[in-house]
Amino acid sequence: MEKYTLHLILGLLLLLPASRSAAGITTKSEAGQIGMKVVQLLEERHYNAKPVNDALSREMLKSYLDTLDYNHLFFLQSDIDQFQKYADALDDEMNAGNVRPALEIYEVYSNRVEQAVVAIKELVQEQFTFTNNETLLIDRREAPWPKDEAEWRALLRQRVKYELLEERLNKETPEDAIKTVTRRYDRLLRSLHENDFETIVGMYFDSLGRLYDPHTDYMVPSQFDNFAIDMGLSLTGIGAVLRSEDGYAHISSIVPGGPADLDKRLKVNDRIVAVAQGDGPYVDVVDMKLNKVVELIRGKKGTTVRLRVIPADAAVPSLRVEIAIVRDEIKLTEQEAKAKIIEKPIANGGQLRLGYIDLPSFYVDMKRGAGAKSSANDVRRLLQKLTAEKVDGVMLDLRRNTGGSLPEAISLTGLFIDEGPVVQVKDSQGKVAIGRDVQSGEAFDGPVVVLISHLSASASEILAAALQDYGRAIIIGDRQTFGKGTVQQLMPIGPLLPGRRDDENASGAMKLTIQKFYRVSGGSTQSRGVVPDIALPSVLDATKIGEKSLPHFLPYDEVPPASFTQWSRRRPPVEELNRRTVARLLKNPEFRYIAQDIVRLEKKQEEKHISLNEATRLAEKQEAEARDKKRQEERDTRPVAQLKTLEISLDSLDGKTNTVALTRQVMDEAMANQKAAAGKDKANGKDKEKDNKPAPDAHFDEGLNILADYIQMLGTMHAQN
Repeated sequence: MEKYTLHLILGLLLLLPASRSAAGITTKSEAGQIGMKVVQLLEERHYNAKPVNDALSREMLKSYLDTLDYNHLFFLQSDIDQFQKYADALDDEMNAGNVRPALEIYEVYSNRVEQAVVAIKELVQEQFTFTNNETLLIDRREAPWPKDEAEWRALLRQRVKYELLEERLNKETPEDAIKTVTRRYDRLLRSLHENDFETIVGMYFDSLGRLYDPHTDYMVPSQFDNFAIDMGLSLTGIGAVLRSEDGYAHISSIVPGGPADLDKRLKVNDRIVAVAQGDGPYVDVVDMKLNKVVELIRGKKGTTVRLRVIPADAAVPSLRVEIAIVRDEIKLTEQEAKAKIIEKPIANGGQLRLGYIDLPSFYVDMKRGAGAKSSANDVRRLLQKLTAEKVDGVMLDLRRNTGGSLPEAISLTGLFIDEGPVVQVKDSQGKVAIGRDVQSGEAFDGPVVVLISHLSASASEILAAALQDYGRAIIIGDRQTFGKGTVQQLMPIGPLLPGRRDDENASGAMKLTIQKFYRVSGGSTQSRGVVPDIALPSVLDATKIGEKSLPHFLPYDEVPPASFTQWSRRRPPVEELNRRTVARLLKNPEFRYIAQDIVRLEKKQEEKHISLNEATRLAEKQEAEARDKKRQEERDTRPVAQLKTLEISLDSLDGKTNTVALTRQVMDEAMANQKAAAGKDKANGKDKEKDNKPAPDAHFDEGLNILADYIQMLGTMHAQN
């Protein structure tokens, strides 16, 4: 009963319906009712629970204008002055169920964008010279809007000049540069026209929610559906990845084992021109927004979708082919946990067997039931395999893990500790609840290191913080993690509206911040994140990434520590591990490169403007290319230890075809094509194969070194005892 109550308190998991009403939000009356509920939920259920009043109305107006015109490029100051009539009125309009201001402001924005695109198509035809010392302010978020049409056109001209210069520097001909920039703004106009009523009011409600904190927002129905997909790592569809190009939805790739792959008729680079449901009529999708095309193709398992496509190898562009495919469940395996066993030689002539687990998110199938996905269950199985293979230690990689299900993070922490508190959670009333691992025993009891980055956020910070507080793992990586220490709850709005109770998905949902996270040691992960035991130089340290860089972030605070027992086994002193790491970093050219890049990036960020002088920019580009070439030449001469590695996927544990092997097959084919193209380039004196090599993963390599030190020092300490 305690565990069930905790899940309600943490409020992260909701059962979502499999599909929604195709209509979505279509009327002003319905949108107005939703807006009133948005206000009510913010005032009554948000962690801060501040009133929606005139002061917030003024902020909401600015927030909505910035949402539409982020770079202050399209609105004129006269437009902004006109909108001030809403400054103290948006709160009253929302409470009255009126979304008229959102639509009126959007109409002005839409007209301004259309006028800008017309002007840009004229401006690209100018004979620009790139020899003066003109500069462009790239980030105009704090800049004033153009005061009049003359200043507005001058700003557009400067922007066009910058974009044409970018294409020239990328070795486009003047004619091709004009075509590229023109297509870019045609796409902008198409996207603008595809913003339906639902999308517009969604942005409007969002502009209010974000004033409470960066993670509170309104989800339109389609976003609500996508949340369930992201959490469960599965969707129902045909198993094809799409991209938008020239107004068409192109097939970018086919998911191995999916319905399209098994059907064999749909090919990469085919263009979809129309979509039909079952025996229903075709809907033309040319120039349709890509997410809308995806929505039409997705659907319930076992249903049929019909596609009208232009084959990639069509002899004439007028050729159309109809393909009917039965939808099925598609597993998004690239986001699930994976493991490796790495054999690493050590100084005494022996070798260590190191386990590695990559965990991109804390996922869980929100439908539950037999066979439901769970990150904690998946990692448990991988740890069991690593234990059976007698690994000496494990490195858990959370560098690209931006969070997910908190109960999954608690369960996953429990795989490394016996039992006890993992996280503390405080609500708006000041009441503190403890999220506790109640399962006795550890799935793995050996040495553990955890890799983190500035991108590690939310639930991944809870896991890293708990293992650090317990003394269970050495935390390695960037100067700190993201710093998202808040809990969000999804609240479907449908059940709160009259006449919509049986279709809670069709009116979208509010994602509300309702609680804050705290470590078992008492400090919050909010804004400060997790500071590693061993910090490694990272380019991300020089970027504005993290909770503190977001507007309206909630502050850091503390609660009393929870009662917990640190890990009973001895660890080597972190000071000694740090000393060894620093000694290696001083000799490692990759970390020298990173240090140089940090200095260069920090200097670049101080420069608010970018030059529009072609000679200056070309010199910068050539300097960067020469630097990259020199680095690659150094890497090519550097001896690299070839570590024996065994990759483990969850499918391989189930005795199924290893998805890693399937991915490798696709990659091998792509590499073969690249090598064939590279052979032609070499014949012409160009060697692109070397130029395209990725930089070594220095943090991964040093993480293995630290884990090896940890294991060996433990062995020495055990021998002394």
